[in-house]
Amino acid sequence: MKRTIPLMFRAAVEDAGDRTWLLAGDDTYTYASAFDRVLRAAAGLREKGVGKGDRVLVTARNTADYLFTWLALMEVGAVQVAINPAGTEDEFEGFVRQVDPQHIVTDNEVGALFDADVDDGDTRGPADVDPEDVAVMIPTSGTTGRSKLVMQTHLAYVMAGEGFPYWMQLTADDRLMTSLPLFHINAPAYTTLGSVAARASMALLPGFSARSFIDDARRYDATEFNSIGAMLEILMRQPERADDAGNPLRRCYTGPSPTKERQEEIERRFGIEIVCGYGLSESPYGLMWRHGTRPFGTLGSPRQHPTLGTVNEARVNGDGELELRNPVIMKGYYEMPDETAAALVDGWLRTGDLVTENEDGTYTFVGRKKEVIRRRGENLSPAEVEAALERHPAVVEAAVVGVPSDLSEEDVKAFIVAASGVPLDLDEIRDFAAQHLARFKVPRYFEVVDELPHTPTGRLAKHQLPLERTSEEVDVDGP
Repeated sequence: MKRTIPLMFRAAVEDAGDRTWLLAGDDTYTYASAFDRVLRAAAGLREKGVGKGDRVLVTARNTADYLFTWLALMEVGAVQVAINPAGTEDEFEGFVRQVDPQHIVTDNEVGALFDADVDDGDTRGPADVDPEDVAVMIPTSGTTGRSKLVMQTHLAYVMAGEGFPYWMQLTADDRLMTSLPLFHINAPAYTTLGSVAARASMALLPGFSARSFIDDARRYDATEFNSIGAMLEILMRQPERADDAGNPLRRCYTGPSPTKERQEEIERRFGIEIVCGYGLSESPYGLMWRHGTRPFGTLGSPRQHPTLGTVNEARVNGDGELELRNPVIMKGYYEMPDETAAALVDGWLRTGDLVTENEDGTYTFVGRKKEVIRRRGENLSPAEVEAALERHPAVVEAAVVGVPSDLSEEDVKAFIVAASGVPLDLDEIRDFAAQHLARFKVPRYFEVVDELPHTPTGRLAKHQLPLERTSEEVDVDGP
């Protein structure tokens, strides 16, 4: 079988059509009934002229129909560009200009895709796509006004799906639960296609809610979930209950790794085993804890394939940056040749993440080389936030940095130089930013300064800005 997403899903339908696959809200789908929905959406897309290689912009909420729409796009050979549905109108219009999509799927029309008539299945079968064809373009942080769109292949998603049950030791009896967004790589590649590869089932939550997460696991009888960012810390800060460990969960995938003491504390409270790893949109084959090992505090060793064997190499370059070489590295950043050339060098992916290599072949995360702020599981570009703030008439110049967060990862702080003679209301500036930026990009902390430091060439010298709390700093967002 060619390693393409539609062929992978069709193989699962043939093997396990009557098995439960997807639970979302109150709805349950077998592999076969889900496939019927996929074929119906594929017919609807074809009626709208969507075919092989066409780019389709999708405001991908965590619903069954949006998941089926992704699989339908793969069925017709299109390229999905899934964006955050909570983004602003400015951001949406920016994606439309950048991508120039053949079609756009939003909340207003996603349901209509399933109205097409499909008699006895779609006899045309899946589009003739190759494993190396681009399947998805994943928005990630980029320069002002333009997102870096990672062009990722069918092969990358399929091999990620094939690998995930092996890395996590999952079987057809497991039920994978995800609250992670469908517009990232984790939920589609690891949870969705991981469940498909194992002939297991999955539960799709509309989003992450710490208050209901463990109860959701009980409701859906989930055995595994993926965590990113501050999710585990937020769960730990919920009021402790005597029955916290009384749930069906047995395993959690997360990264970066907590400390040994904190990880064991989380595991005791919720009765789970945490397996740590590292992946990224540019390559879902990153690092992972080897079976039977517990290298606390590390990201693990290079991930390998359960049947193809050794396919992935890792090394640390002279700058301390992690580099990867494997068959599922991205094709590049869409229409960004310079950024692509900087990231892909002689077959190696420069990840932008700084690590140290340990004697046992594992790697420990040190920090990020790129100027990217990681907040609540999302990457954001400081330049984009600065540009939005500087559109306000009271702001002459802004510098945005990541500062330590008590929930792990980072919070966003903005240093602002005020315009002379213009009243400065920080609450109003925050509201202004919220009109032009997704919520996770809006700064939590603001500090007004007389001037910002610059290099001799005029660039902001952010390394000279304080990253710790100061008496002049104002929290306008609340804890």
